[in-house]
Amino acid sequence: MAALAGIIGTKPFPPPAACRLCGAAGATVIGTRDRTGKALRTVICPGCGLVWTDPPLANARDYYRDDYRKAYKGTYAPKAKHVLRAGQVALSRYAAMRDFLPAPGGGGDVSILDIGAGGGEFIYLLHTLGYAVKGLEPNRGYAEYAIREYGLDLDVGFVQDADASSGTFRFVTLWHVLEHLEDPVAALGKIHSLLDPEGVLIVEVPNVEAVCQSPAGTFHEAHLFYFNSATLRELLLASGFRILSERVSGDGGNLFLAARKAPPDAPSRRAAEIRGNAERIAAVVLAHTPLRHYLTARPYVRFYRRLCRSLGEKWAVRRFPGGKALLDGLYSRAAR
Repeated sequence: MAALAGIIGTKPFPPPAACRLCGAAGATVIGTRDRTGKALRTVICPGCGLVWTDPPLANARDYYRDDYRKAYKGTYAPKAKHVLRAGQVALSRYAAMRDFLPAPGGGGDVSILDIGAGGGEFIYLLHTLGYAVKGLEPNRGYAEYAIREYGLDLDVGFVQDADASSGTFRFVTLWHVLEHLEDPVAALGKIHSLLDPEGVLIVEVPNVEAVCQSPAGTFHEAHLFYFNSATLRELLLASGFRILSERVSGDGGNLFLAARKAPPDAPSRRAAEIRGNAERIAAVVLAHTPLRHYLTARPYVRFYRRLCRSLGEKWAVRRFPGGKALLDGLYSRAAR
């Protein structure tokens, strides 16, 4: 703990509650600003390296239901460019989990729940491919758009409110959702009960050790928790899952993990201390300075790719009258 405090340059202080993962008391400040420059205190557990916002976002449920999409996308319902981007991301997500799914067309009896379904682009892709899929999305604007535009089976709400019987789903997907949840441990317990005995959980989260983005973008108010590979793995193991596959995206920005529900007779396991992990994360975060970042090619390559994407989107969305037509065109090759 003393070594970690020396790295960060601040004294440890007791957080409002013990670490949600390993239970260790006390935490150390690792960040004081969000990506917009506003004051935001972010802390790290010295025992396992879990990172979280302290104090947490006030009225988080109201924020995600009413304001989150407007704050991040500037709109209540997705615009055409958002649908196009999300559709392209949906194709990459399907490719990432395809090895765990039965072949398209034979998956009608395989029930999939996508938590945090956004504008419905991913579940519309799965539906197009022949899978039985349901969505859950807390933001009313995006959820209502998905229901209206694609006719999807989608509920407006949070994972803890999921109205389904135990053992209902063979797959549950959490694409960039876990970091937004007020209590990831409780949420995974709920998901564990929703999965059938052979159920598989697919998770993708931002990597707190990422250096592909600007250092100013590491922490922001809508991300309540931050993970690296070690803490994400430990969280899933302690929640009753067995790891099937895990990987880091090519740019280091995201963590992907697939896990199967452990059998009923498997011994229960409590999250353990991860020695050296907090020091590792702190060293990476604090070494990722603006000077070092802008002396690499990353920010300029990122800017160029975004510029090309924006120009391509303006041309692409002109050809389609609405979101459904846009996605049908985009997904037609995958459906074949």
